[in-house]
Amino acid sequence: MIGRTISTFRTALFSIATIAMTASLALAQSQTTKPFSGAKVNGGTVTHSTKDGKNVLTLSDDFKVPDTPDPHWQVVDSKGNTYLLQRLGAKSLAGLAKDRINMSITLPAYIRDVAKVQIYCAWAEAVLGEAPFSAPLLTMNK
Repeated sequence: MIGRTISTFRTALFSIATIAMTASLALAQSQTTKPFSGAKVNGGTVTHSTKDGKNVLTLSDDFKVPDTPDPHWQVVDSKGNTYLLQRLGAKSLAGLAKDRINMSITLPAYIRDVAKVQIYCAWAEAVLGEAPFSAPLLTMNK
């Protein structure tokens, strides 16, 4: 009887530990920034996820694209280095289809961590808004 109780107790502890580890992995794979705030971009967030071993940032559905000439994705790492990335809007070919918005971006391998995401106007050379992560996001790139 005592052996069976100990075995049941061990199984319960193992189950709790497994659930805790699974939750930790889920949190590590998906993080969301605080809302954007800035001169032209206020509202919306960015969620980090891992797809096929690559780090992907995705804008939330409530994100409003700023009415500026050349908005881009830009990330800032924990050391303050900035990385100007992809243009937010992608033009259609010869006007045959509606312009699309790059709502997600795959981070280049050289970016080791991300402290915040910015929307940057390359034409005006100005940050339009930024959304920080609560702690720098480690991308696990080497």
